[in-house]
Amino acid sequence: MTSLWPRIEPLLGRVQKPARYIGCEEGARTSGAGAGRVSWLLTYPDTYEIGLPNQGLQILYELLHERYGALAERAYAPWSDMEAEMRRAGVPLFSLESHRPAGEFDVLAFNLSAELVYTNVLNCIDLAGVAVRAERRRPEDPLVVAGGHCTFNPEPLADFVDAFVIGDGEEVVGEVNEVVAAWKASGRTEGSRLGVLRDLSRVPGVYVPSVYEAIYDGPRLVAVTPRYPDVPLVVEKRTIADLGEWPYPRQQLVPLTEVVHDRLNVEIFRGCTRGCRFCQAGMITRPVRERPAAQVLEMVRAGLERTGYDEVSLTSLSSADFSGIDEVVGAIIGDPACGGKVSVSLPSLRVDAFTVGVAAEIQKVRRTGLTFAPEGGTWRIRQVINKLISEEDLYAAVESAFSQGWRRVNLYFLTGLPTETDEDTLGIAELARNCVEVGRRHCRSASVTASVGGFVPKPQTPFQWYGQEGLAGLAHRIGLLRDALARQRAVQLRWHDPRATLAEGIASRGDRRVGAVIEQVWREGGTFQEWSERFDLDRWSEAMATHGLSVDWYVTRERAEDEVLPWDHVSAGLHRDFLWQEWQDALRAAGTPDCRWTPCYDCGACTGYGIEHVVASDVAPAGGSQGTGGNRVPGTAVPVALGAHPQPGRFASAVGTAS
Repeated sequence: MTSLWPRIEPLLGRVQKPARYIGCEEGARTSGAGAGRVSWLLTYPDTYEIGLPNQGLQILYELLHERYGALAERAYAPWSDMEAEMRRAGVPLFSLESHRPAGEFDVLAFNLSAELVYTNVLNCIDLAGVAVRAERRRPEDPLVVAGGHCTFNPEPLADFVDAFVIGDGEEVVGEVNEVVAAWKASGRTEGSRLGVLRDLSRVPGVYVPSVYEAIYDGPRLVAVTPRYPDVPLVVEKRTIADLGEWPYPRQQLVPLTEVVHDRLNVEIFRGCTRGCRFCQAGMITRPVRERPAAQVLEMVRAGLERTGYDEVSLTSLSSADFSGIDEVVGAIIGDPACGGKVSVSLPSLRVDAFTVGVAAEIQKVRRTGLTFAPEGGTWRIRQVINKLISEEDLYAAVESAFSQGWRRVNLYFLTGLPTETDEDTLGIAELARNCVEVGRRHCRSASVTASVGGFVPKPQTPFQWYGQEGLAGLAHRIGLLRDALARQRAVQLRWHDPRATLAEGIASRGDRRVGAVIEQVWREGGTFQEWSERFDLDRWSEAMATHGLSVDWYVTRERAEDEVLPWDHVSAGLHRDFLWQEWQDALRAAGTPDCRWTPCYDCGACTGYGIEHVVASDVAPAGGSQGTGGNRVPGTAVPVALGAHPQPGRFASAVGTAS
C-alpha cells in the first residue's frame, strides 16, 4: 500500500486551505489492505467542507468498516489551487486516511447530490489516473460506482460510471461488495470486467449503463433496452424497511477545520408524504419511516458525548412532522447529561407544523437559524405545487418565532413554477412584507430574508413533463421582486442565478447524449460549476451547440404524456399514471392532502416491501385511528394502511444519500 504523503506535504503550503487534505478527524478509521478485502474510496465531488458532513457517505463508511471483507477511505474534490499543484507534481487523487492513490482502490464510489457536480466527477476520475469513459477502462482499474438522488436520472453520466445504485444504500452496499470480492478473487483477468458488470446488473437496485442500449429517432429517445436477456427491463430502487435497524452513523466524523453544518446530525425519519409536486426528494424517498424516539435520544446522547458538540440537528425532509417532536426536543434540551447547554436545530420546517411550543423549546439554549419554505407567493400557486399551507399558517409560524425572541426569519421560494403569473411572483414580496409586520408586534428590528430559486422540474416527479422557464422568464420574475422590494429595508432579497438554473436543467433532464456536453465543459476547465465564481453558462451553451443538441429540446420544451423519458427504465416506485394525474391536477390548481392521514392514493411507493408508512414507533394519531389528522399523542405504533399493488423501494449514501 503506497502512501503519497511525502509528495503531498510539500504542496500544502501553496494552497488556501491545507486542512482539507490531511484527514486526522475524530472518528476516522484506518485499516491496511488485506487479501480478499474490497477497498472502497468514498468520494464526495465537492470541497471537503461541503462533503464531510454528508450523512450518506458517513453511513457507508461505517458499514463497510464493519464488514469483514471490506475497507473504506474517503476523498473529496480538490479545489482548483490544489488540483493545479497535484497535476504539476504528478500527484493523483488520494484518500484522506492513508493518502493512498485512488487508482489502488477496487471501487471509486461517488455521492451525487447535485447535478452541477457532474464535471467534478469526471475530474476526480481523471485525477485518479482512470480513463474517464467507462468503455476504455482496463481490468486493473477501479470500478466507478455512483449513488444519491441524482441517480434517478443516471443517463447524463452513463458513459462515465460503471454502475449506479438506486435508492437506500445500507443493504445493497454489502451485496455489491460480495460481487466485487468474487471478481477480485478471480484475478480480474482480461475480459472479466464485462463479467463483473453483468453480475452487478443482476443485483436489485443496481443499474449498469453498458448493458443497456439507448435508441434514438432524430432528437427523440425511443427506448433504453437491455442488451442481454437476464438484465431487468426496469431497475427498481432499494428501500430500507425499518430505519430503526440502521442507527448510523454511530461515530460521526468531527473535522479539524470549519465545515458547513458543523454539528451533530441525527436523521429522525426518511421519506415524506406531503406530496409537494416540485420536490424530487419527497417523491423518491417514500414511504415515511420514522426512527423510534428512544433511539433518536440515545443517538443524540452518545453522539454529543463522543464529539463534544453543543448543537444537534434533527434531520429529515420535514423535521417538525416527526411524531412527538415537542417531547423529543424537550428531552434533548432538558437532559441532565447535557447540562442544559445543548441547542437543537430543525433544518427542514413546515410552517403548518411549527408551533409556539416547538419555538419555545429550541430557543431555550440558543436561537438557531429559522428557515420556512412557503415556496409559492399565493394560495393559487401553492395549490398548483401542492404546498398546501395558507397565509395564516405562515403568519402563525412567524408569530411563534418572533414571540419567542427571534429577530430574523428566512423564507424560501421558487419561481418559474408551472402556470406562474406575475401576480403569483409579486405575492412573494407581499408575504415577506407581511411577515415583517407580524414580527414588529414583538420586535421593532424584525426582518426577513427572502431567498428565491429558479425551478428545475426534476425526474420522477409530477412536473417531469413541464417545460422549464427560460432565462428571460426567470430574469423577468427576479426583476419584478427587486422592484417590489427596493424600498423595503427590512426585507433582504436573494436569488439564484437563472443561468445556473438553466445549466442544471440540462444536466438533470438530459439523456446519454448530454454526457458529451458534460465532458466538453469539464475539458475546458468547467469544474465546481455549482460555485458562482466558477460557473460559466457559455461553456454549456457552446458544448450543446458543438454536439448539435438544443437547449430548448432538453430544458424548456413541454413533454407529451406518451413520450419516452430518459429515466423511464429507473423506477422510484411511483406509478407513472399517478404522476401524470398529479400533473393534470396541478394544471387545475387542485391540491392532494397528505396521504398519511387520508385514504391511500395508490402512488405505488409503499407496496412490495411488506411495510406501510411508519409514522411512529411509540406515538400514534389521536384516538388511535387512521387519517384523523388530529393532534398526535403518546400511544402505540400505528402504521397507516395502504394499497396493495406490488412495487419496489429506495437507495441512499455515498453510493447514495442515506437520508
